[in-house]
Amino acid sequence: MKIYRYIYSLLLFSAVTLHAQNKDRKLLQYGAQYTGKRKDSAMAKFRANRFGQFIHWGLYSIPGGVWNGKTYNYAAEFLKSSAHISTSTWDSLMYQFNPVKFDAKAMARMAKQMGVKYMTITTKHHEGFCLWPSAYTPFNVSNTPFKRDILKELVEAYNAEGIDVHFYYSVLDWHHPDWKYDIKSADDQTQFLRYLDFAYNQLKELATNYPTVKCFWFDGTWDNSIKKNGWWTLAVEKMLKQVHPGMIVNSRLRADDYGSRHKDSNGEMMGDYGSGYERKLPDAVKDIDVTQTDWEACMTIPENQWGYHKDWSLSYVKTPVELIEMLALTTSLGGNFLLNFGPQGDGAIRAEEKQIATAIGEWMKLNGEAIYGGDYAGFKKQDWGYYIKKEGTNKVYMIVCNQPLSGIAKVQTPEKVKIVKNYLLANPGQSLQIKETQKNQFNLYLPPVKTTTPYIIVLEVENGNGGTGQYQDAKT
Repeated sequence: MKIYRYIYSLLLFSAVTLHAQNKDRKLLQYGAQYTGKRKDSAMAKFRANRFGQFIHWGLYSIPGGVWNGKTYNYAAEFLKSSAHISTSTWDSLMYQFNPVKFDAKAMARMAKQMGVKYMTITTKHHEGFCLWPSAYTPFNVSNTPFKRDILKELVEAYNAEGIDVHFYYSVLDWHHPDWKYDIKSADDQTQFLRYLDFAYNQLKELATNYPTVKCFWFDGTWDNSIKKNGWWTLAVEKMLKQVHPGMIVNSRLRADDYGSRHKDSNGEMMGDYGSGYERKLPDAVKDIDVTQTDWEACMTIPENQWGYHKDWSLSYVKTPVELIEMLALTTSLGGNFLLNFGPQGDGAIRAEEKQIATAIGEWMKLNGEAIYGGDYAGFKKQDWGYYIKKEGTNKVYMIVCNQPLSGIAKVQTPEKVKIVKNYLLANPGQSLQIKETQKNQFNLYLPPVKTTTPYIIVLEVENGNGGTGQYQDAKT
């Protein structure tokens, strides 16, 4: 296998990525390649995008969580496992895959109207079925009744709307005969190396055939087989960035010399951004450390589902306002928010998802300037909502999600930050009364509001004393 001789030689002659600074620090060949945030233009664009659309679509969209008349509440894309369906039976769904209602341009228009700046599509999920005509397996869309290259149509349609495209790829593969959950013998490793060769070739094929792809989002890397082959995860990252300088790779891909994932054995994040927040968000107060690296949260609409499920009543379904608040929280902590949609087996987007996308889009039209390019502001968290700092400006946005009964929003500024102006984003000519109450603390008197969605107050700030200086710290 030429690929492995090349990779081993590359790693043999490359410098170790982290050097021992003290007796507790481990020497690693496959750990983090750098510390802190990437500062190149590609990563800056990813960071400024902030809001993305996730699309989970595959053969699992055909049964939609139902098998032989029984409905399974667990994630629809895990139905093969939940219903104990044989691989041969599941794989035969390929011959039913004919999404005649699939319209890439319509999907891209919906995404554009919702306000997303990038989209992540499942090129291959755990089932192993490929949405592109891969040269490395017949288990792909070209051998279905549909035949068309779904990835090509999506990339072209979304790029035409000015939306970046990212590729999800599951390393875990239930279809491939050489996939292993663990390596317990030399034979296991030999077989698994064949699988890794296959996956490496597919990833290079994706990066080469779709040259506008900006990022690879990896999944299915939690098993011991990958943990014991951390060298491969680094080799893949290097290959993708060689094919396309500026390529972005999430932390889920990576494992180090000792099997540590996301963060290496020295606590440094691997890959270009953290992707450990799945169906959850950081604590708005406690998890400020996430601002030291780039990160992304991926979120479902129905709590249990990524792929299309016929019955949403089995899960709690988040409202547009809840999702907007999640977007605001994520942005306020310097993260990206990736909201999932699951097309039906026929390719159509369900009506409920369209309605949610429309509601979010209406809010983003008025308030999107606070999200795009938004970042951690460094202001003390308050119960009324979230602060977002606008990169490259003197603006701090107050996303008011919880209108206080007092009609007062408390604002505590950092040391030597002065508020010089405030106004409603929806009405820049309307400033609000502000009153100093303690050192660096102010009451902002809110307008009576009838809105049912979060609204935004803009603070323009500059360096200077936060207040008049009439209030002093208590001496205790």
